[in-house]
Amino acid sequence: MSVQPDPDAALMLRVKRGDRAAFAELVDKYKQPVMNFVYRSLRDEAEAEDLAQNVFLQVFKSRARYERTAKFSTWLFTIARNLCLNEIRRRSRHPAESLEETHAENEDQPQRQYEDKTVSLPTENVLQGELAKKIDEALAELPENQRTAILLCRQDELSYEEIAKVLDCSLSATKSLIHRGRETLKEKLKPYLQTGEWD
Repeated sequence: MSVQPDPDAALMLRVKRGDRAAFAELVDKYKQPVMNFVYRSLRDEAEAEDLAQNVFLQVFKSRARYERTAKFSTWLFTIARNLCLNEIRRRSRHPAESLEETHAENEDQPQRQYEDKTVSLPTENVLQGELAKKIDEALAELPENQRTAILLCRQDELSYEEIAKVLDCSLSATKSLIHRGRETLKEKLKPYLQTGEWD
């Protein structure tokens, strides 16, 4: 079985040689998936934007060391996961500081909203928004490895093998994390999906 060449890795090799247009192309392709991953990991919109920018800054700073050993997306989401873990650790050491910073930053700014490109009836929008909120809450309660595995699984480009590389664990452990995470989510969301009400 032949392995398909990774066009994103080819772009990254151009970045390594100093091609800024190739870097802009990668940022354009991955900024939303990275921001979604970071937001779902940290549950803070302002922090998600800042940290997503830091992910791409780190990619650019690391360009000289980049080697085509895995898909570009695997390497990118490994960087994103590591930066999220660093931020989670920082918050656990300085919880009050994080809350004050977030409050001070958000005080003068209007709430950011991500564009919803789907067109549906108002009641459908409300239900979809409510369900998305419940899914986010249930995801936030998962252990970090399970949550990360589930979030990476939602990125269409990452296979189980690539998710295992990002998580730095075996393929069977990755499958187990995804399975347990899905089962926990299903259990947590079952009452809501059956009744439309959240206990």
